[in-house]
Amino acid sequence: MTKKIDKQLLRQQMISFLKSISSEEKVAIERKLEKNLFESEEWKEAKRVGVTLSQGFEWNTFGIIDRAWQEGKIVCAPKCIPKEKAMTFYDFTNREQLEKGFYNLIEPKPLETTEVSKKEIDLVLVPGLIFDEKGYRIGFGGGYYDRFLSNFPNRTAALIYSRQLTSKLPIEPFDIPVQNLITEKG
Repeated sequence: MTKKIDKQLLRQQMISFLKSISSEEKVAIERKLEKNLFESEEWKEAKRVGVTLSQGFEWNTFGIIDRAWQEGKIVCAPKCIPKEKAMTFYDFTNREQLEKGFYNLIEPKPLETTEVSKKEIDLVLVPGLIFDEKGYRIGFGGGYYDRFLSNFPNRTAALIYSRQLTSKLPIEPFDIPVQNLITEKG
């Protein structure tokens, strides 16, 4: 029970902090995160990239999506399946193929996009609020990414502000660490 309370408190504190960042500072951080991502081997080698569609205080992923398309990469995004607490990724080629879905998340329209199997995604950019140095994370609390990543065979990375990094987090048996943490510092 303590772990859940700790995670919830940490989650709330980080959301408050991220919301407090000025829009100018947020854009500056995002530019550095993008630069470091685009210079990474994971990015350069990936042909298909899985990206969560950001909104609100989250780090903007639409610049990353645009860059991927410019470089000829295939972009896919997750759609939640609430009954199963699972996600399926769909390739999409323009923003008109997106809609508000589960929990008001921006998701692909299944009838206008193509479902992709896990093994076809070369790199998944995993969202989260707080990460430790081993790549373990506290996300938004649904466990969707941990379930998806439990048998994901390829590369994972997360874009995080260095203030989202901590030395230790409460870890549970089903938590799956992200392989590469990309900060504004590198």
